[in-house]
Amino acid sequence: MDDLRFGVRNKRGDWAPNRPVEYAPLFQLPIRFKAILKWLPHYFLPWNAIFAASAVAYWAWIIPPTEVMRTFGIDWITWLFAVNAVCVFLFYGAFELHLYVLKRQERRFKYNGKFPTEQKSKAFWFESQNIDNIARTFLSGVTIWTLVEAGMLWAYANGYAPWLGFAENPLALACVALVVPVIHEFHFFCIHRLIHTPFLYKWVHSVHHNSVNPSPWSSLSMHPVEHLLYFGTAFYHLILPSNPVLMLYQLHYAGFGAIPGHVGFDKVEVGDNTLIDSHAYAHYLHHKYFEVNYGDALIPLDKWFGTWHDGSPEGEARMQERYRRRKEKLAARSARAGAEEALK
Repeated sequence: MDDLRFGVRNKRGDWAPNRPVEYAPLFQLPIRFKAILKWLPHYFLPWNAIFAASAVAYWAWIIPPTEVMRTFGIDWITWLFAVNAVCVFLFYGAFELHLYVLKRQERRFKYNGKFPTEQKSKAFWFESQNIDNIARTFLSGVTIWTLVEAGMLWAYANGYAPWLGFAENPLALACVALVVPVIHEFHFFCIHRLIHTPFLYKWVHSVHHNSVNPSPWSSLSMHPVEHLLYFGTAFYHLILPSNPVLMLYQLHYAGFGAIPGHVGFDKVEVGDNTLIDSHAYAHYLHHKYFEVNYGDALIPLDKWFGTWHDGSPEGEARMQERYRRRKEKLAARSARAGAEEALK
C-alpha cells in the first residue's frame, strides 16, 4: 500500500495526511443534511459498533446477576478486573503486535517516523515507554476502570441509578445510545482542559504527555487522578435515565476507545487492499503541540474556544499567533509587576 497517495512524508520520516482534519458535520451550521447522512456510517463503523458490541457481550456473559451486585464482594469485583485486564491485553496487544512488534505495515501511515523503542527516556520507568505505559495501564488504569464499573453496577442493583428497560423504553434508550459518544466528547474536553491547568498538568497530566510519540499502550498510560476523571464519564448515568448496558458502553467507549487516538498511525492496513481509518490525527497533534485539540473533532469545542488545529498551514499559523499573543501578555504582566516592585 502506497501511503504517499494519501499524504506526505518529511525528511525526518514523519507522515501527515493530505487533507486537514475536519469536524463531524453533526454540529455545523447551517445544517447540511446530505453531509450528515454521508457521515453517519462513520459514526457507527467500525469503532462505535465494536464498543457497543463489547458492552452487550459483557452484560450477556460477564456481569454477575443483579442480586449478587447489591453487595460489594471481592469475588465478583476481582472477576471484573480479570476480564477487563484480559480484554485490554488482547485488544491493545493486537494493535501493538500488528503495528509495533511485527511492524506489518512498517512506517506506512505513521505520523512520527520513529518507533518508541528507538528512543529511551528518563521520563519513563526503566527508561522504556512501553514498560512504563503497560505498567500504568494495568496497575492504575484497569484498576480504576473496574472500581468505577463495580460502583456503577452496585448503584443500578440498589436503585440508586435510573434503570430503564429496553422493552418498555426502546426509543429513549436508543437516543441515549446515540449520544454516548457525544457525552464522552463533552466530558473529555472538560476534564482535558482542567488537567492542562499548570498545577494539574505538572503533577497529573504530564504523565500521559511523556508519550510525545504515542503508541497503543500510551492510550491509558495516565496518573491515577486522571484515570478517575477520565472514567468518571460513567457517572453521567447516575442522573441520566439509562440502562447498565449503556453505562458499560460509555465505559468501553472510554477504555477501549482510547486506542484509535493513540495508535500513532493514520490508517491500519487489513489485508492487501483494506484500510481502516484511526481518526487519530487530531489527537496526535495534541500530543505533538500540547495546547491544541483538547477534544476529538466530534463537537467543535476546540473551534469555539480557539484551540483547534486541523494540521494545515493555516492551523499552524493560528496556533503560532495564539502563542505569540500569550507571550506578549505574559511579558506585559511581568513588566507591570516589575514596575510596581520598583515603586515600593
